[in-house]
Amino acid sequence: MTDNTITRGSTSVFADLGFIDAAERQTKTRLALAVNDLLKARKLKQREIAPLLGIPQPKVSALKNYRLDQFSVEKLMEFLTALNQDVEVMIRPRATAGGGGAHFCAGRVGNG
Repeated sequence: MTDNTITRGSTSVFADLGFIDAAERQTKTRLALAVNDLLKARKLKQREIAPLLGIPQPKVSALKNYRLDQFSVEKLMEFLTALNQDVEVMIRPRATAGGGGAHFCAGRVGNG
């Protein structure tokens, strides 16, 4: 007999799966999603993206397929600035006594 119990997850699938570096993985994924959304909107081919981001085509493929282990958070933010985006990091007191951590929000303002 199978157990059909449903467990509600947190806001991070990486934390739910027990990754030690869950916050970093979540941050990289959000940044890569913003980069990939911008690239998709521009309808560029990988060979056109490579010089724009300053990386070889195989790394463009890795980025587009969310294989992010070879990219730092800083490098992903550099990609966004190369795509004419401003990247803002906000530091503020925690809203609650527990938890805390890094949270990134990606969005487009104006005509991007």
